[in-house]
Amino acid sequence: MAPNAQQIAKESHVNHLLAHDKVPWYNKPNLRLLYLTLVPACLGVEMTSGYDGSVLNGLQSVQPWLDYFDNPNGALLGIMSAAFSIGGVFAFPFVPYCNDRWGRKISVVIGSAIIFIGVIIQTASVNIGMFIASRLILGLGIPFAIGGASQLIAELSYPKERAVLTGLFNISYYAGATLAAGVTLGTFFWTNNWSWRLPSLMQIAPSALQLIFIWWVPESPRFLIAKGKGDQAFDILAKYHAEGNRDDAFVKAEFAEIEATIKMELEANKRGWLDLMRTAGNRRRSFIAACVGLFSQWSGNGIVSYYLAKVLNSVGILDKKTQNIINLGLMIWNLITGINGSLWCRVLNRRTQYLFSYTGMLVIFICWTIASANFAQTGNLHAAGAVVGMIFLYYPMYNTMMPLTYNYIVEIFPYSTRAKGIAITQLLTRAGSGFNQFVNPIGLQNLTWKFYIFYDCWLFVETAVIYIFYPETRGPTLEELAAIFDGPDAVVGGQDVGAALDAQYDEKEHSVDDLDKPNATYIEDRV
Repeated sequence: MAPNAQQIAKESHVNHLLAHDKVPWYNKPNLRLLYLTLVPACLGVEMTSGYDGSVLNGLQSVQPWLDYFDNPNGALLGIMSAAFSIGGVFAFPFVPYCNDRWGRKISVVIGSAIIFIGVIIQTASVNIGMFIASRLILGLGIPFAIGGASQLIAELSYPKERAVLTGLFNISYYAGATLAAGVTLGTFFWTNNWSWRLPSLMQIAPSALQLIFIWWVPESPRFLIAKGKGDQAFDILAKYHAEGNRDDAFVKAEFAEIEATIKMELEANKRGWLDLMRTAGNRRRSFIAACVGLFSQWSGNGIVSYYLAKVLNSVGILDKKTQNIINLGLMIWNLITGINGSLWCRVLNRRTQYLFSYTGMLVIFICWTIASANFAQTGNLHAAGAVVGMIFLYYPMYNTMMPLTYNYIVEIFPYSTRAKGIAITQLLTRAGSGFNQFVNPIGLQNLTWKFYIFYDCWLFVETAVIYIFYPETRGPTLEELAAIFDGPDAVVGGQDVGAALDAQYDEKEHSVDDLDKPNATYIEDRV
């Protein structure tokens, strides 16, 4: 029987050593420097995704954009929106290869460069075809950047901050969305085409941030170890996780566990994508990764993310300026509640956070449906106000779950299949989003409030799936979490070294035979 997360964490020698560290990250100069470069280099990825959704929302209330593209509606508007996600689906087969062959940093650089090209074409668009093509290119770049950035954050962060930083990575979506909402509101009164071209051009800002800061970020130690560069990996871990102290007991145990585990994983897993289906544990991981991606888009959020103007039109809020103001206010609210959700990652169990979020979304979406039906049948203005209120109540629930997306995927997949796991989540995220972006405007146009009933039923299904299939993962290290899925057959190395160092630390003797060697040879010999 597979142990649970609490049992693994309690027995973990690495976690026991970690508990001795009482110094906060902001009092560690090297770790502080790492975060000051890592955060802007990686968070800009999701900012681009958030900017895209919000800017298209805002442009639907900008009259020059509507006039220039002949007031797109229904299926055409759906295609314009969905092109971003369709581009991401095309990138799916290549992203894991790029991450595992050339590294996390190169993947971020490639993705950012592709996004640059897409933004330039979108800004210069002269017809609908060119606009749609630009969005396909934007979508093509996003998975490369997200795949590299999410793993860099998880694999470079000090374990105590990993959950919060990975959560903030996903929540940075709303930083981009808020920027887009503010820009489109600022250009709302312009009567020329720069009222939509400037907001389009500003989408280049997050990628520019990434390309500036990524060069100051070290490569993932786990990637370096997988490529036979253990000495470089040990140097990075010692510099940032022990402030340069190469004799630090925690870093030596951490390195030993990572190196031995990756070595055994790479020897055991040599079938590429087939590895994801080879064992019961990997099949369960792949199913969860698909669910995480699909559920993140099929929980009703897609209606507001790209079609807030349509939702507001359906309850009688027709003024374009008011729609843009509501959009900006909602994005700011999402950013605040999203940061709060990220901080919860440090104190709440993953299952608790997931189930609270989805149960809350289900209840509020049912209320949202009822209020919309009431307005459609009676024209009651109080019901219209209730719909807006439900939207603002729905998002704190959604944003409780959102920070877990990449946090959870990084935790459930071992190094050897992590890039592929993230790619599965990305594929289902983009496919689900693309389907929704195409179908939602058609559903809203033809079914009005009745379209919401589908999401009421689907949210119930999502909640049941999470309750049945999602295990708890909070506590253990990334390497140790394999035991939850693979049980006694889990590939976790370096425990003998960890035990020796743990005992050493408890006796308050910070060196043993050969611990004073100036490189990682001691660790390699012991493993």
